[in-house]
Amino acid sequence: MASSFAFRPRLLDALRGYDRERFLRDLGAGLTVGIVALPLAMAFAIASGLKPEAGLWTAIIAGFLVAALGGSNVQIGGPAGAFIVIVYGIVERYGLANLLIATACAGVLLFAMGLLRLGRLVRYVPVSIVIGFTNGIAVLIAISQLRDWLGLRVLNMPADFFAQFKVLGQNIASFNPYAFSLGLACLLGLFLWPKLWSDRSPVQYALELPGMRRAALVSARMPGPIVALVSLTLVAWFFKLPVETIGTRFGAIPQGVPGFALPAFSWETVKLLVTPTLTIAMLGAIESLLCARVADQLSSLPRHDPNQELMAQGIANFLVPFFGGMPATGTIARTVTNVRSGGTTPVAGMIHALVLAVVVLAAAPLALHVPLAVLAGILLFVAWNMGEWHEFAKMKNYSTHYRVLMLGTFFLTVVFDLTVAVQVGLVLACALFIRKMSSIFSVERVASEGALLQFKLYGALFFGAVAKIDEVVLAVENGPQEPVVVLDTLQLVHLDTSGLDSLRQLHKVVLLRGGTLHLENLQPQPEEVIDRSGFGAELAANRASAEVSG
Repeated sequence: MASSFAFRPRLLDALRGYDRERFLRDLGAGLTVGIVALPLAMAFAIASGLKPEAGLWTAIIAGFLVAALGGSNVQIGGPAGAFIVIVYGIVERYGLANLLIATACAGVLLFAMGLLRLGRLVRYVPVSIVIGFTNGIAVLIAISQLRDWLGLRVLNMPADFFAQFKVLGQNIASFNPYAFSLGLACLLGLFLWPKLWSDRSPVQYALELPGMRRAALVSARMPGPIVALVSLTLVAWFFKLPVETIGTRFGAIPQGVPGFALPAFSWETVKLLVTPTLTIAMLGAIESLLCARVADQLSSLPRHDPNQELMAQGIANFLVPFFGGMPATGTIARTVTNVRSGGTTPVAGMIHALVLAVVVLAAAPLALHVPLAVLAGILLFVAWNMGEWHEFAKMKNYSTHYRVLMLGTFFLTVVFDLTVAVQVGLVLACALFIRKMSSIFSVERVASEGALLQFKLYGALFFGAVAKIDEVVLAVENGPQEPVVVLDTLQLVHLDTSGLDSLRQLHKVVLLRGGTLHLENLQPQPEEVIDRSGFGAELAANRASAEVSG
């Protein structure tokens, strides 16, 4: 019998037979992912209403812990775009200190989910709900970046969807064309950068020139966000463009390691933070396990362990707040970059965290000059890639149930919040599923000769389908005296307690008419329910009594 507690990081198995060749591949992947993570970590924190160092140290600490303790070979942990809207709303409503407490509590909840082996339950969330809230979050991220992209002078942006548009409209007179141009150049550059190195690009002709091939190959390997961040920051600094930067809004980024500090904690506070805690834990679990599944599909490495991954995410989210960090989860963009860069073990994720730490400790002052409009352009690109927009065009090919779930979750996410969207979406999914399953169950009248009433049952007789047994009840009530009612259950695949109760009610009607009820060809599951409840014995006893009386 397997132990109820199993904590075994994938790193332990990955290091078996670890050699120099694999280390070099992990080193290259870790360096690449670390460079990619740098602008994203700052951008996610700023968009969430936090200081840039909160995102950087979350990427460093959580990234290292998720890699070292997680259940995936290539998962990269850190701040994610999906959390932007959630964190911003929590900070606005509850304050920064309570965000830290909610994140730590969510970490405990995530660890408990992994400990109780609930990792696979996330797979039961319908894909239509996942697509709906993912697209909704992408829209909200894009809207949240309009202030910095347009260079508007707005001190505090509200979290509410409609209030954001109202504030943007009220301050449109402060539009900054320089900020808009930088953001637009960043966005267009990120779309064009991969195409410059494609086989059909004119740049390929330059590879034939002497001395150009090596330079072009090096350039092709440079991540687009870093190229945009460095080049446009230099443009803004050299021409002294009047745009808001990290330095003008947040001041200097501390170069030292953040101190360990315990947020003010009380049980009364925890009770007030139940909703944000559940939201962070739920979104963290869904994002991290979806990301791990994507990584499984992209590589031939061993599949991830969802329970170990949740425990690692839990430990990371519990510890990060003590260093002023924000919620962390698996990040699809950085994980995919890790896989495509040749990462094969958690060592690559650990190296990515160390690379970030070195950059922050050595070059933090340079971040002062980064224009916020450039970070807005990067996040607009992230939002575009995050959304599965093609699913809207394909909706006509899917059922009404799918369309209702996806569109409903999308609009609820945008207009209200993710928690409401997922809760309503899951309830709606259950209701639609019950309706679908109840439509599959059917009763077919086979024979009606003299006192014999014979029916066939198809599908699952559960609480959502019990009304269809009324057809048999009516036939008995309007039929002959002392009926012999036969139910052929060869095609009845499932029976729940509500379905059992409906059969008991049918049996009572049959007895009132002086007849007998027979269940034939029972499948294992319905037979077990009937025997365990004693209903089978009741039927046998009544049939025996009827035979004696006859």
